[in-house]
Amino acid sequence: MNYEAGRFWEDDTVIMTKGIIRLKKREYDFPPYRPPSEADSLLLRVTRGCPWNNCTFCSMYKDIKFQRRPILEIKEDIDMAAELYSDYDLTVFIGDSNSILIKTENLVDILEYLHEKLPGISRVTSYARAKTIIKKDVEDLRRLREAGLHRLHVGLETGDEELLKEIKKGASPEEMAEAGEKAKKAGFELSLYIILGIGGNENWQQHAKGTARVLNLIDPHFIRARTFTPRPGSEINDRISQGTFQVATPEVVLKESRLLLEELQVHSHFLSDHISNYIPLDGKLPEDKGMMLQLIDHTLRSLAEDENMRGRLTRKRFLRHL
Repeated sequence: MNYEAGRFWEDDTVIMTKGIIRLKKREYDFPPYRPPSEADSLLLRVTRGCPWNNCTFCSMYKDIKFQRRPILEIKEDIDMAAELYSDYDLTVFIGDSNSILIKTENLVDILEYLHEKLPGISRVTSYARAKTIIKKDVEDLRRLREAGLHRLHVGLETGDEELLKEIKKGASPEEMAEAGEKAKKAGFELSLYIILGIGGNENWQQHAKGTARVLNLIDPHFIRARTFTPRPGSEINDRISQGTFQVATPEVVLKESRLLLEELQVHSHFLSDHISNYIPLDGKLPEDKGMMLQLIDHTLRSLAEDENMRGRLTRKRFLRHL
């Protein structure tokens, strides 16, 4: 099998990222990244790359110039998918990063065409940036929701003002909260991502408390935790090499997770659904907070008693691109 510019070729077939499907030998433009929760979703590329692309922890899209794909080209991809999936129940993820920044009328046109050609779609999701949500009128956001965009995946990463500046996220805690509230007001399901350990060994308490403060203001539908892992090509990885950033130990990350959960006063589904995480937290808040805290405490006790366990968890920081 060969891979070329986001396309998989195998004899006269194309393997698309929705299980394995067979299409005529034509080009289909695949998004290179999607959230783990979209593993079974049909992938539809509306933009290429990231329009911000300054976050110090991220190595994604660094070699991709941001582009808006032509609507006709996107519709051709939808037509290709419809040849196989018009009678299937589907979820769809729109890539690449922050595709909602295109003109509202254009994205509405794409969404309506998508639902027309694939009537079995139950959910359509997309990455979105907080600043873009703020810049969109609520009515424009509602038009996107009514056209069939159901859920937005937004990277909060941290709610601490100092750390947001340090990782060059390009938004303040207040702007993060405003964007979250606006997305919910427009009717979207909101999935917010946080990065455990992004403050390193030194700033875990301010990271946990600041993040909880913003999450409490927003009360998103989903809180998805990722544990920071150094990525070659990212600015923060260079800082690690220079000795100016110390990667948080497993104990620090677990203590940070515990403090965050203690501070949260939300009605969200909390998940650590990624291979980078040390333990698989999964529960509804506030009902399952006690259960998740007990799991963290059990793991901390085990770490103190079992040096081999410490080694296994530490090696997780090298699990990249999963």
